[in-house]
Amino acid sequence: MKISLKPLLLLAPVLATATLTAAAFPGYSSTLPTPAFATPAAAPVDHVAFDRLLKKHVNDKGQVNYKGFQADEKEFNQYLAQLSKNPPAATWSKPEQMAYWINAYNAYTIRLILDHYPLQSIKDIGSKIKIPFVTTPWAAKFFSIGGEKMSLDNIEHGTLRKQYDDPRIHFALVCASVSCPRLRNEAYTAAKLDRQLDDQGRDFLNNPAKNKVGKTEAQLSKYFDWYKGDWEKNGQSVAKWVNKYAATKMNDNAQVSYLDYNWNLNKQ
Repeated sequence: MKISLKPLLLLAPVLATATLTAAAFPGYSSTLPTPAFATPAAAPVDHVAFDRLLKKHVNDKGQVNYKGFQADEKEFNQYLAQLSKNPPAATWSKPEQMAYWINAYNAYTIRLILDHYPLQSIKDIGSKIKIPFVTTPWAAKFFSIGGEKMSLDNIEHGTLRKQYDDPRIHFALVCASVSCPRLRNEAYTAAKLDRQLDDQGRDFLNNPAKNKVGKTEAQLSKYFDWYKGDWEKNGQSVAKWVNKYAATKMNDNAQVSYLDYNWNLNKQ
C-alpha cells in the first residue's frame, strides 16, 4: 500500500513552529489582529456584578471557589452577556478600555474552567497536542464580543499587548493556574486601575512561591522570560521592573533563573 507523505510534509512547519515557540508558550509574540467592532457601546461597562462575584468566590490568596461560581452561574452569565454586547468604544478613556479587557480576560477564563469543571489544569482542555495559537485553550474562540468570535489569545495578544503598551497587564491577567499572579478579589475599574496594577506587581514580586528576589541572584517567574520583549520596551529591563516592586532589589548583573511553572488549577 502506497502511503502519501504530503499531509505530513504540510504539517511539518506547524509542528516545528510549536516546538520553537514552546519555551515562550503562552507568551509568544503574536500577530493576532486587533478586533474591529461595528457597534461599540456608548458608555463604559459597569463591572459591579463581577466585583460582587469576585469578592464572594475568590479569597485573599487569589484562590477561586469554582463551585461557588457555578451556584451563581445565572448572575455570572448576565455579566458576560453585558461584556459581549458592549465592546469598548474609541470614546472610552484608556483606563476604561484596559479595565474592560482585563476583566473580560479573567471572567472568560473562569467561564472556560466552568465549561470543563472539574479538572486539574486549564491545560487539560482541548487537544493533547498544544500548538500555540491553534489548539491551546487560549486559542479556542468560545465567546463573542461585539458580534465577533474571540479567544483569550485575541484579548491578551491581539488587544492588550498590542494596543496599550503596559507590561503590568501581565500582573493582572490570570490563566487559572497556581503560578499565575493572584486573581484579585475585586474587579478592575478605570478609577483605580493604576493603583490596582501596581498593587498586583508588588503582590506578585514579593510572593516567594512565584518570585525569589535576591541582590546577586533571582529566581523569577517564567513571565519575565516569556514576555521579555515587553519588559525591555521603552528603555526598561527585567531588573528595572522587578526592582520597582520587589522589597529586595536585585543588581543589574544578578544571576537570573526561572522557576518551574505550576499549571495546577488555582482552586480553593
